[in-house]
Amino acid sequence: MGFSGHLVFARSKRPLLEAPVFNSISHELKDTVHAWWPRPGGWQTLQFDHGLWEDAYLSALVGWTGAPACVADVFDSDIALVTGLGTNGQRWQAWLNLDNAAALLTEEPEDLDDASLWAGTPEFNEAVRRKRAELEVDVPAGAEGALVWAAAAGIPATAQQSGIEELLRSRDTFAEDLFSVLLDQLGFPQAAQPSPEP
Repeated sequence: MGFSGHLVFARSKRPLLEAPVFNSISHELKDTVHAWWPRPGGWQTLQFDHGLWEDAYLSALVGWTGAPACVADVFDSDIALVTGLGTNGQRWQAWLNLDNAAALLTEEPEDLDDASLWAGTPEFNEAVRRKRAELEVDVPAGAEGALVWAAAAGIPATAQQSGIEELLRSRDTFAEDLFSVLLDQLGFPQAAQPSPEP
């Protein structure tokens, strides 16, 4: 069973979970939020279980931190939809694990009695191929948006758009790993194990 929930990436001098936008989450549920190793410069990633994140939180988080932020909506570790938001309100989106996304987003025929009998059929494979082509059209814009967003976050432009597009077309067993690699390739400082407190 993979992870389903949200990965939230933002910059703050204070622990990200202290953001006022998370005040509505109970202390018990806050205890379930997992912090990934931080990245230098105040960049933090929080892992929220499914149901703890609201779409409106992203703009509120950008307002509180004064910096661009993004969130990955992960489904069973198979796919993730990443949404980034800049301080100017500019948004971008990109799917991770495009092949899996195409298979999961392909609509079943209305007259289908048993979905399990449809998967793997020539008709299913053709429907997935068409959905994959639809998603493919958005890859260049997603990559460009991610690069513009990273630049607005003060990250030196070292990544090439072709490299980010290649990553968006790649696959990994865990979509959350691809999310981490995306941040690395965009040029964000590498995550490091925090020093133990004295």
